[in-house]
Amino acid sequence: MPQENSFSPENSFGSFDGSGFATDSQGITSAEIAQLADEGVWAADGSVHPVAARLGQALANAVRNGGGDGLLPGDLDETVRQVLALAEPGFPRIVTSEGYRLSTFSLKQRGAGPHPLVVVPAGWHPFGWPLFMWAYLSLARRGYHVLAYTPRGLGFPFLPSTSEGFVDVGGPNDWADGSTVIDHAVDHLAPSTIGFLGESYGSGISQLVAAHDERVDAVVALSTWGNLATSLYDHGTRHVQAVQALLGLTGGTVEDKFDPDNRRILTDFLADRNMDDVVDWGNRRAPESYVENTNRFGTPTFVSNTWHESLFPVNQLLTTFNLLQVPKRLNIWIGDHAAPEGPGLIRPVADNTPLREAYDWLDHHLKGERNGVDSWDRVSNQVMFTYVTVPVLDPVTGEPTGKNTIVEQARRESVADWSDVTTGTERFGLTGTGAGGGGQGADGRLVPGGEAPGQETGWELGFVAGVDTEATAMDALMKTGQAEYAGNPKIYDTRKIDRAHAAVWTTEPLAAPRRVRGVPRLRLTARSTATSASLFAHLLDVAEDDTARIITHEPVNLHGLTPDQETAVEWELQAAAYDVPAGHRLMLVIDSKDPLYGDASVAWTQTVVGSPEGDPAHLDLPLG
Repeated sequence: MPQENSFSPENSFGSFDGSGFATDSQGITSAEIAQLADEGVWAADGSVHPVAARLGQALANAVRNGGGDGLLPGDLDETVRQVLALAEPGFPRIVTSEGYRLSTFSLKQRGAGPHPLVVVPAGWHPFGWPLFMWAYLSLARRGYHVLAYTPRGLGFPFLPSTSEGFVDVGGPNDWADGSTVIDHAVDHLAPSTIGFLGESYGSGISQLVAAHDERVDAVVALSTWGNLATSLYDHGTRHVQAVQALLGLTGGTVEDKFDPDNRRILTDFLADRNMDDVVDWGNRRAPESYVENTNRFGTPTFVSNTWHESLFPVNQLLTTFNLLQVPKRLNIWIGDHAAPEGPGLIRPVADNTPLREAYDWLDHHLKGERNGVDSWDRVSNQVMFTYVTVPVLDPVTGEPTGKNTIVEQARRESVADWSDVTTGTERFGLTGTGAGGGGQGADGRLVPGGEAPGQETGWELGFVAGVDTEATAMDALMKTGQAEYAGNPKIYDTRKIDRAHAAVWTTEPLAAPRRVRGVPRLRLTARSTATSASLFAHLLDVAEDDTARIITHEPVNLHGLTPDQETAVEWELQAAAYDVPAGHRLMLVIDSKDPLYGDASVAWTQTVVGSPEGDPAHLDLPLG
């Protein structure tokens, strides 16, 4: 079990004064901010980029000291001074009902009020509220009081931005703390209206506080979850790598950061035991569980996610969104966790559309601005990889670096509600190999319904389980999706997928394009020589040269099998918005392992999938 983040702020922030603020920070240069723009908010190991952490701390010190004093580039220093002319900073400690002190930061508008307030719970990382200092400055310039805080328990122990107590993972203590923060705001800021804006962990807390405190007038929840239980455990499959990464980002050891009850749940999750208790624990932390409260309060709710989200997969959020009966908005973007909006929270960005729309939502619902929000469709989907890119050239040699840069953003599609995303379904039958199997070695075929009569049933296709293949969801948690959002999606060489350890089906080159819109569904039978097995389904778009990009994926774990007895399996893959060009092929790959997940495969046993008479194997592809 990971114990702590490897980044050491003691070596990056310098020493600290009596109140815990850095006294000899090396400052931030324009070149470093440009580096952050190029490399993104996530470091190679999936932790927060150290330059992002230092930028937030430098901005916090500049606000505290009344200016950057040469530690910030001139434009950032000027922004700090402009904000300080508008708002008075504060660094209070807000005391919870049990006596824990939450680290907070406030910007109180100096002009005559009342003014609207935006509360920002920090995300799940060890740096606390300073990481999003740029967002607070931006909100203050829009006329908001700002009150940011680090949720209990998170942070390196010596940082002033660390809050006391144990991490409650969005539990009842976090809801209560949110209400305590509102109490403080009412007493000290006297806001006209109150909104919550959160990213990641802060987004879940924002929804949960709003569901339990009707004083919240609007919510923005970015890279968020609707159900923590199905985010971390769905189709019998644990999202192990996600939990391991989160445990490494609290700022301390598991023993120091979690109370005994939460430690027990996390230990059980990693050990794949007592999963009913884990699910109950996750459901208690699910905004979905309290959607009736949100509907009763009528709280306008803006949520966003990404198609290839590695922490909170998109389907679980769709379920919650569809239950909301309030003014609502769902944005889904290319990429992975925080890739779309994260840069705009941390540093100046010329036009960060994901964050601009979030701010517009707050402006409309907290300030009453007539900015067009009331005429928005409820859903806007960015279509995967429809951006236009050009190669990045080496500045010295002029040769391509292997990276692309976006020159025209990907297309977005808006619809009145999620139910309008899918307008039809095309069923593809799965065939065996041999006469119906096409010309790709041991591959079966994906055929539109009725085009291969008699070949979609009566076959079986086996592979050796417990060995991973080239068909993986991503190379690295969050980093793969960050590159994808920036114009560099992962490229698969489908010829390298080891058919000894995977079952593969492909279409003929498509005569007409397919507009995949919505949630694909897969059905087949499976049996194993073991009592458990895993089926990891990956749906790929294959170009003429046999390279591919991933459309979607989803695993299912099967337990309690009778060896060599088949069982029918049907499951949903994650939702997608993807245009497959004419001439390309669809490829479905099923193997038995993926580093992102815990699996139930037994190494070197055999898994057999099939299509019996009367129950033909098929892929239902949603179209729009």
